Amino acid sequence: MTTTSSDKRSKEIVLAPNGEPVARRKVLYWEVAAFFIINLVAGVLHFAFELSNFSEPLAVVASVNESTFEHLKLYFWPALLLALVQHAYVKGTVNNYWFGKGLALLATPVTLIIAFYAYLGVVIPIYGKGILVWTLIIGASSVLVGNYVAYRILTSAEKGKTYRNVGLAIGGVLTILMATSAWFPPEFFLYENFFGYVYTGEYGILDDYTPYLVFQGR
Repeated sequence: MTTTSSDKRSKEIVLAPNGEPVARRKVLYWEVAAFFIINLVAGVLHFAFELSNFSEPLAVVASVNESTFEHLKLYFWPALLLALVQHAYVKGTVNNYWFGKGLALLATPVTLIIAFYAYLGVVIPIYGKGILVWTLIIGASSVLVGNYVAYRILTSAEKGKTYRNVGLAIGGVLTILMATSAWFPPEFFLYENFFGYVYTGEYGILDDYTPYLVFQGR
């Protein structure tokens, strides 16, 4: 039996909970917008702790030192906030929302960690330090990976409540880790202050920020 092109197209159609085809274009627009917003907000949060005169409540969302983990927070919080906002606009028109967003929130930091340390393994032996523009590219690329993961899962066939619960669990665990890292950092290299591409033996909120000030006088 010959399969026509119309039959192939019908098989590719994925239905959303509202009975209509999933809103691929709407998801694409959201993920593209999220890419730019997340990176912009991350740049602001990088300096927000110093600009707030080291206000501890802001340490929940802003980086308090130059460790790798504190930089993960910069991308996590705007991505989480956008996920909550986006849900109100796309619910019913996409599938697996919380599973997709949970995996996206995980994919970005995992990609960033792997890419960043692979990059350091190349540039440190050659230059003795990192290159800012490439560090920024790695961060932006990691956000893009998360956006792509979200798009693929939100526009795929419905997977069921178990997957939704997995996504919510991932998001919940990450939220706790990100919110508490400034006060309860384990003595692990990902949490160690990495100022000037050198580990300083400091973790979490520092006792003295004088050597690391950017906007305030030293």
